[in-house]
Amino acid sequence: MGGTVTAAPWKQLLVDALESNAHFKHSSFFQLATVGYNGRPSNRTVVFRGFEEDCDKIQINTDCRSRKIEELKHCPFAEICWYFTDSWEQFRINGTIETIDGSNPDPRKLQQREKCWFASSLNSRLQYLGPNPGLPRLNEEPPKEVILDRSIGPVGAFCVLVLDPEQVDYLNLKSNQRLVFTSTHVNGVKCWTSEEINP
Repeated sequence: MGGTVTAAPWKQLLVDALESNAHFKHSSFFQLATVGYNGRPSNRTVVFRGFEEDCDKIQINTDCRSRKIEELKHCPFAEICWYFTDSWEQFRINGTIETIDGSNPDPRKLQQREKCWFASSLNSRLQYLGPNPGLPRLNEEPPKEVILDRSIGPVGAFCVLVLDPEQVDYLNLKSNQRLVFTSTHVNGVKCWTSEEINP
């Protein structure tokens, strides 16, 4: 049984895995599972957009018109699963997700959203100007070319999801090691404990 610490001890493991697998483009992709309206799992692949400044919260860019947004409003619990093919490491990270869209009343959150927007590639930004995701395609005409001014801030459909980790299940298949990190709040501070378990 490990001790209690305030800094997230699993974060460095994840940063190391990202660095050692950086030569694979797919290392920045992971699966995000939410709870559907019918109570069943709803899963998709998303892109890691970094950690929120000075903490262990994970950022994901998405379209606020997508189904996952309504699912998260209904139930904010989610889990990501990340597998690194070169180092044989798996991270399962569960917690709650906050959605930051253009209607957020907190100026700092809006600034965070804008920062994420400008950190995205132009091609990525253009996706938010397309038709509503998940709806039937209405015609067979090729999509019209969309022009986006690089200097203009986030469009209405752009939002940022912020996963606040509560538990991390780490598995290293090369070393046959498995650790579970669990968070608790002590006097308003998030603290982590770790325990080694059987793989």
